Amino acid sequence: MENHRENDVIEVDLWEIMNALLGRFWLILAGGLLAAVAGFAISAFALTPIYESTTKIYILNKSESATVTYSDVQMGTQLTKDYAELINSRYVLEEVIAKLSLAETEYEDLLDHVSVHTPADTRIVSITVTDTSPQQAKNIANCIREVAGEHIQNVMDIDAVNVVEEANMPTEKAGPSVAKWTLFGGILGVLLVCVAILIHYLMDDTIKTSEDVEKYLGLSTLALIPVAVDENNAKQKTKRK
Repeated sequence: MENHRENDVIEVDLWEIMNALLGRFWLILAGGLLAAVAGFAISAFALTPIYESTTKIYILNKSESATVTYSDVQMGTQLTKDYAELINSRYVLEEVIAKLSLAETEYEDLLDHVSVHTPADTRIVSITVTDTSPQQAKNIANCIREVAGEHIQNVMDIDAVNVVEEANMPTEKAGPSVAKWTLFGGILGVLLVCVAILIHYLMDDTIKTSEDVEKYLGLSTLALIPVAVDENNAKQKTKRK
């Protein structure tokens, strides 16, 4: 480390920091791999899987002449946001809770599991429900479609709400994503190890070389005593014998 203390100011050499990180590359790699394995294990075995079921409806106002005009389509596209608000309304979701006997579910809880999308330039409204049970997700999506269809007809005074797709039975979990958790765990592990190395690097104020003596103490080095590692090892072996 090349730290220079003058008036309680520490100057850090970025190149020395890079060398400190590169010198512990295998430690950083090991930390990232361990964290990635932990993320994989948590997402695959510890977390409860989530399933998605989607149903679609088509809403179209018909004119008195029983023909669909361009203005009808344009007006319907502008009203899709209104339809989304009606689908997520308290009346619709509480009616679904009552019909499916979801006694322990509150309106806010169900609202967090429902998402409504309207693809651009279309009048198709997509209703997606997430739940830990695939069958329950399908039942809730179908029930929301039925209740919301009646509610939209009554409020908007339209002719009908047509079913484009029934809610599907999800066969694969929608979350948590094992790949994302594994990647996130690996990145987090690498960052934590790098932070630990940097903290140790910045807190280490021991003198290791003659240059450090001149830098921190302002003294010149008169002589260096070499350490013969091989001789010391040989002496230690002799003593043991």
